[in-house]
Amino acid sequence: MTPEEAEFVDRMGLLMEGFGGSRTMGRMYGRLMICDPPHQSLTELAAALGVSKASTSTAARQLQEGGVIERFPTPDRQHRYRLTPGGWTQVLRAQFAVVAHGLQVLEFGLSVVGDDRADARARLEESRDFLTFVERESNDLIRRWEDYRKEIRG
Repeated sequence: MTPEEAEFVDRMGLLMEGFGGSRTMGRMYGRLMICDPPHQSLTELAAALGVSKASTSTAARQLQEGGVIERFPTPDRQHRYRLTPGGWTQVLRAQFAVVAHGLQVLEFGLSVVGDDRADARARLEESRDFLTFVERESNDLIRRWEDYRKEIRG
């Protein structure tokens, strides 16, 4: 990698940390964005990133579970990894799935707190209403993103 490419990869690592992932996950994702060929083995990724193959394997599994990279076999029987088209959409869908769980938790909270605890109910209801709004808007956001992407990419 050139020094500029290495800096990009490192910045992607910091970005992924900001999203709650590991730095190695972000660095791997960044590397797969710019590498040539656009698919790499764990051994190649570990060497390029200067991390252990075990760390690379863990990060690859997490990224694969998140739907942003995919593993595919090659004739040499070595698995290779590449970016999944629409990977960021998959990340967003996974985050929105957490919202649905949050709604269930808040509904349970409302069932636990009696009507005589108006302040607590108000806090729970505000949180529930916010997550209800986010859930309702999430599908529209993803649809708008897909429309936008088609528009700008033709």
